[in-house]
Amino acid sequence: MGSIQDIYEAIAAEGFTEATLQLIDNHVNEIQNGTRDFYRFNLTEHAGFCKAGPVLIGASIIASYATRSLTASSNAQGCEGSPANWQIDECQEQLIEQWARTARLWVDNSDQLLTETFGPMIAQGAEAKVYYREGDKSVIKERASIYSTTQKALDAIALHNYLFPETAMKVIGFTRDSDGLLRIILTQPYVRCLRLATKEEIDALVISKGFHDNWNGQGVNYISDRMALEDMHPANVFIDEVSSSPICIDCIVKFV
Repeated sequence: MGSIQDIYEAIAAEGFTEATLQLIDNHVNEIQNGTRDFYRFNLTEHAGFCKAGPVLIGASIIASYATRSLTASSNAQGCEGSPANWQIDECQEQLIEQWARTARLWVDNSDQLLTETFGPMIAQGAEAKVYYREGDKSVIKERASIYSTTQKALDAIALHNYLFPETAMKVIGFTRDSDGLLRIILTQPYVRCLRLATKEEIDALVISKGFHDNWNGQGVNYISDRMALEDMHPANVFIDEVSSSPICIDCIVKFV
């Protein structure tokens, strides 16, 4: 089967033709079947990457091509250093949108469609809009990136799934909101909140996963040898009504 280099070459030569889409789909299937790895994640993190679904895996391949292509172009022009994050992000967004539209993973007028299909919006914050119909087992989120590049926003979903598999996110598409911001459309299990977690319960949860407080005094940010875990405050960590255990529904997570 084709390598990721074959995909890069096909995108560069032909764009997102049916043949290129098939190469991407084949590579995604091999990753999900465990016959290929994706270079950004180690073996244990890879499970969270696969749990995020084929759409996220495909988008990650496109984002990696965008970075590689932009860097090569910059080097060919004699530019010193790597492209700026804003340039990388812009290139990743553009190519992911092209791919998603061609692969029928793009949603226009998403607010109306998601409300009709999945229920009304029940919450809206700086990062996400949340849709839910009473009785459903999952919520739908439109998640904007608060990361420096789209690739890092995709990484964050995979890393969340690795750390917190009980609230794993699965990407199902992409859209832009009325402000033109790229949003990732995803599903996540609905959690019935018994109460908000205490700091002591959150500390115990993250310590069990290899993190420690980063000593900034706020008590909501943690670090490990490989990752930074932020925004772990009670609004993002509930005590689950069913298990009576702390469950993280959202956080900021990235490689260090």
